[in-house]
Amino acid sequence: MDELLSTHKTEAAAVKKAKKVIDFKFSEREKKKNEILIWLDGEKHEPMGVIIHEIKRGAKRSRQGKKKE
Repeated sequence: MDELLSTHKTEAAAVKKAKKVIDFKFSEREKKKNEILIWLDGEKHEPMGVIIHEIKRGAKRSRQGKKKE
């Protein structure tokens, strides 16, 4: 297993840091049910790393309607 470079709150910040540290050439974004994977590849399309962004959903709210009498 590889090492964790850093953690970020936004995808843009994570991609910027990866570009600085890894210097990848190609990226491909894949959306799954509860996460987004950004695969980072080198010049000859060799895998160099992945950025994992977990999608967090807000709490469900119940609507408060008028009570019927």
